[in-house]
Amino acid sequence: MALPSLFTSILLRLSFKLIPAISSSSLCRLHTFTSPQQPPPVPKKVPFTVSAHGITWQDSYHWMNNTDHPDFINYLHQENSYAHAFMADTRNLQRTLFSEMKSRMPTKISTPPELWGPWLYYQYIPEGKEYPLLCRRLETEMEARGEFPKEQILLDWNEVAENNGYVHVGTCRVSPDHNFLAYTLDTTGSERFILQIKDLRNGYMVPRLPVDGVVSLAWAQDSKTLFYTISDENQRPCRVLCTKLGSDITDDVPVFTEGDSSFCVDITSTKDGKFITVYLIDAANPLAGLQRIRKRVSGVQYFLEHHYGFFYILTNAPLSEKEKWSSGDYYLARCRIEDIHLANWQNIILPSEDISLQDMDIFNGHLVLFLNKKGVPMFCSISLPININSKHQMEIEHLNPWFFPLPSISCSILPGSNHDFMKSVYRAVLSSPVMPDLIVDYDMSRRTFSVVQQDELGSAFDNAGSCSAAYELDTDDLVDKQDCEEGNDQNTVHQRWKTFSSAYWCERKEVVSHDGVTVPLTILYSRKTWQRGQSPGLLQAYGAYGEVMDKSWCTDRLSLLDRGWVLAFADVRGGGGVDSAWHKFGTGIYKRNSIYDFVSCGNYLVNEGYVSRDRLAAMSYSAGCLIVGAAINMYPQMFRGAILKVPFLDICNTLLDPSLPLTTLDYEEFGNPQIQSQFESIQSYSPYDNIPCGVCHPSVLDILVKVAVIVTNKSSSRMRRSTIHLKNNGYLLICDMGKGSFPPKRKAGLCPLTPEETALILTAMGIDHNMQVYIAAGDIYGGEKRLSTLRLAYPNLVKKETLLPPEDLRPFQNHSNQMAALDYYVAIQSDIFVPTYGGNMAKVVEGHRRYLGYKKTIVLDRKVLVELMDEYKYGKLRWDEFVRAVKETHADHWGGPTKRLQVPGKPKEEDFFYTNPQECLPQPNQL
Repeated sequence: MALPSLFTSILLRLSFKLIPAISSSSLCRLHTFTSPQQPPPVPKKVPFTVSAHGITWQDSYHWMNNTDHPDFINYLHQENSYAHAFMADTRNLQRTLFSEMKSRMPTKISTPPELWGPWLYYQYIPEGKEYPLLCRRLETEMEARGEFPKEQILLDWNEVAENNGYVHVGTCRVSPDHNFLAYTLDTTGSERFILQIKDLRNGYMVPRLPVDGVVSLAWAQDSKTLFYTISDENQRPCRVLCTKLGSDITDDVPVFTEGDSSFCVDITSTKDGKFITVYLIDAANPLAGLQRIRKRVSGVQYFLEHHYGFFYILTNAPLSEKEKWSSGDYYLARCRIEDIHLANWQNIILPSEDISLQDMDIFNGHLVLFLNKKGVPMFCSISLPININSKHQMEIEHLNPWFFPLPSISCSILPGSNHDFMKSVYRAVLSSPVMPDLIVDYDMSRRTFSVVQQDELGSAFDNAGSCSAAYELDTDDLVDKQDCEEGNDQNTVHQRWKTFSSAYWCERKEVVSHDGVTVPLTILYSRKTWQRGQSPGLLQAYGAYGEVMDKSWCTDRLSLLDRGWVLAFADVRGGGGVDSAWHKFGTGIYKRNSIYDFVSCGNYLVNEGYVSRDRLAAMSYSAGCLIVGAAINMYPQMFRGAILKVPFLDICNTLLDPSLPLTTLDYEEFGNPQIQSQFESIQSYSPYDNIPCGVCHPSVLDILVKVAVIVTNKSSSRMRRSTIHLKNNGYLLICDMGKGSFPPKRKAGLCPLTPEETALILTAMGIDHNMQVYIAAGDIYGGEKRLSTLRLAYPNLVKKETLLPPEDLRPFQNHSNQMAALDYYVAIQSDIFVPTYGGNMAKVVEGHRRYLGYKKTIVLDRKVLVELMDEYKYGKLRWDEFVRAVKETHADHWGGPTKRLQVPGKPKEEDFFYTNPQECLPQPNQL
């Protein structure tokens, strides 16, 4: 199970560092940082001229575009070292925060089984593992035998990670007959996925030529034909291909190519599996060709589902002149298959006033609509078939909808997988800032619902404190009170969901922006620790691509809330909102609306007394950092600090280079700087191009990964140069170098420790330097030159070659098994056994030593050790801190016999018997 994110703990500890308890508004004069002795890094400047629309400017850090340049990598290491030196006085706080976050983690992470055809599909993370398993079992086996059925593991992320050092599964699709699993896999961290197909009947991979850059997948009805999309060199999905399992054709068949670089292509199948949509493909006759639904019109989208001869189309296409849809938002149309090409579709279904249509899903007997009412998400179901033949517009209320009951607290709703077209139960995941994630089944036929599972909370919630006292039942209030009054909540009184609303208060406010538009602002704080007008606050926003901010339950936030912080989420224009106009008026030439919305929300928090005027910070990630970066440039006195995670800041220079991945697709979102009016708009707010000179700028932390550092690193360098914080050292950059400077396998703890690392760890553990150390690593450690560091630390270093005379060793040298046997004998008899690699030999030796009752075995946690050694190497840990951390990590690894892990029905998760043979063999004193 993964521990709390390094980035999360950095965010929190920096928040405490950058926003101490102060009472004056003169932030520069009351600078309270304890600066490190070393100055901040200063990267080199190389002249580079950029021109557009008759304007010329210098970009002295353009050379950073080459992320593999040795000077660039060295500079990132310097930034890391400086940042950790700057944060040195917060190390005790860091440990406290890490311990808090870890204690809140659930002991078990799993999804409840979901029925699809004859199979129950589910996922879980095995104990002691970091990644999930995708599994299934037959429902009929459980019913027939009344016992736990045999589990079939379809995909084990952990196995892939152990073999490759890194794993990211993009898309998974099970074939309609449940015999094949197609999925996309990235094992390098490059975000380029390869196609894998597994035969679930025998567990073997289907042999095929490798295909790189795969994005989306869709099966045809025959379960043999698979469609997939691939991306070009700029990561734009642009082609659809088709592969046929069992075919003699070695090359996959091209189906469609999108030649316009401003568009990408996606592919999916309708819920009933009858059609595949890229244009329109008959899934029963997949190679018969494509059908175009309508001629492409800029800004118009169509989403299709099929139900027994009818297409249901969610679209924002303009209606006819006679039947105008005044809002221009999405509506639902229905037509027969043969009428799909008609100019005017019949049976237009419109949302009611103040409600917008966001999405839909379809089942054999029900249509599910995803709605938004004044910024609040709602779901409803409508019984199918719809027995109407009207040529006029209708509203949803005319179709007797059932609005799904929801908790009264503001919450988000995410659909479950809901693969089975024939089911009448809809599964959804509910969450809110004060309610742990909740999985609910809505029975659309009976119009009842049941709580299937709510996230388990860690042991911290079982202890005394405000959190445990707040874990209460919320059963009385529902969002859909009208539906309840009409008797549609038949089992509401029997349902229970747990919230923390008595300890943490969540409220939604409407903030008036610069142009009179009201912006939703969600505010979260502790009822116990919040102090009006005195509390620090963290304002977050995203405001891009029409995405709604994630405000779901997060236990890491409690570390801030319990210390009196206010957390606020601004749903600014450009993100998701009540209708598509909310996104539109935060894009392109309207992007400044997003910035002003954000600033208005910050002013509201201060003016209404939620946050102290001198203690407001800002945070965002990726494209949302445009808003935060621009806001702190325009209004530096408003914010005390800012945290930018993998930020996009140098928007002008980036969009001017169409060769960069996905750049041309971003023209629709941010504007095209090749057009002068749009260039001027972008340049007017670009954070990188508008850093104010000579002002007291807020302190900033940039958090990066090596693959996405170019524009951020340039901004940090320019900001240090331009602002007063150049001398206050208030601008930090931390870069996760894991995907660039070290092999992924090493970071995952899958590589043997090197001689240098072994010497360091043995010394930290307090192993006597005069002790004889036997190396059984063979060629892994190489010759004497490679062992020099280890021999310097432990002079009494021996190997097989030094223990045995050459004539005794010679008969074994050409027989690897016999050479390994010599290592085995020595390892069993040693006083201390320290396996530096977790192979089968190490496991056998460890088990045998336990069986025979010998002395210490130190089982190293190599993944943790690699992290600790890197922190020590780059100055993040002193030697005494490093020693303490190594010993604490291995406090329970010093050789006491442990009970072998046994998992009934799951042999792949069990320990092999030789891990603890004392359970399987008689003890020596019993022989």
